[in-house]
Amino acid sequence: MERTPEDVVRALVRGVSRLRGPGLDPDERERVLDELAGLYAEQTDVRHPFAPLGDQPLRSRAELRAHFAARGEPPAGLERWEAVDVVVHRTADPEVVVQEFRYAGRVHGQEFAVPLIFVTRVRDGLIVESRDYADHVGLARAFGHLPELASALAAQS
Repeated sequence: MERTPEDVVRALVRGVSRLRGPGLDPDERERVLDELAGLYAEQTDVRHPFAPLGDQPLRSRAELRAHFAARGEPPAGLERWEAVDVVVHRTADPEVVVQEFRYAGRVHGQEFAVPLIFVTRVRDGLIVESRDYADHVGLARAFGHLPELASALAAQS
């Protein structure tokens, strides 16, 4: 049975939560990366319009897998990472869903919650297009990376 767009976007957020969370062994990490990449069509168009250093479109399943793999190990001090308050909205277009949620957790004993919205087109059970709107500054703040982000932004000007 083909997965619905709602099933696919929920699987995506669950997979990212598993990948980013603490305690994932290397073999399981590879399985999660394969599962995440398998949610996308061979050719896709994924963008992050609010990325502070500029959007780098991801156009293929292989690029998406590399994108997820590049996130590396969970940040130092990460105690918990999960998707919470997940709501999937249907649209007039049966291929398109809007997913609202927060990544929440604890790092170095401090709680954080970062809002996200994904606008995703799923065709034949695979993501063919997505616009992922995230609070990148909030993530940098949660993990103590604001100085690095500010330096990178200053270097672009």
